[in-house]
Amino acid sequence: MPSLNHGLIQANLIFALKLGYKDKYSVVSELSLDLSGWESVPDICIIPKMSLNPRQDVVTVKEPPLCAIEIISPSQSVNELIAKAERYFQYGVKSCWIAIPALQNIYVFSSPDDYEMYKASETLSDPVLDIELALKEVFS
Repeated sequence: MPSLNHGLIQANLIFALKLGYKDKYSVVSELSLDLSGWESVPDICIIPKMSLNPRQDVVTVKEPPLCAIEIISPSQSVNELIAKAERYFQYGVKSCWIAIPALQNIYVFSSPDDYEMYKASETLSDPVLDIELALKEVFS
């Protein structure tokens, strides 16, 4: 179950991504995915840029996002989210981030075995999506 810190970090990440990359990507929260029968709802998805179409909605997306971002909640374990990240890669996601609010860290995975860890005082770099984010604002 998401907590207050989870929600604040989720909002801050969405704001930072929209601010810096709105012309390149669309950023979606709580998007229902059905990837070849595996259902998941990442906290945030980064998808190719698309326009909002109020007359047509998609309840469940069947294509993998470019990036799935998960924020650990007090009721989750790190191992649980690492296993989830591995599944995202199996189904075609190109990049996966795992945020740990209590440590003010974000892990950026470019494959299940290749990741970098960024602290709140650093600038996150996702080489797969060519994204750079100063994390100071995300964790404040």
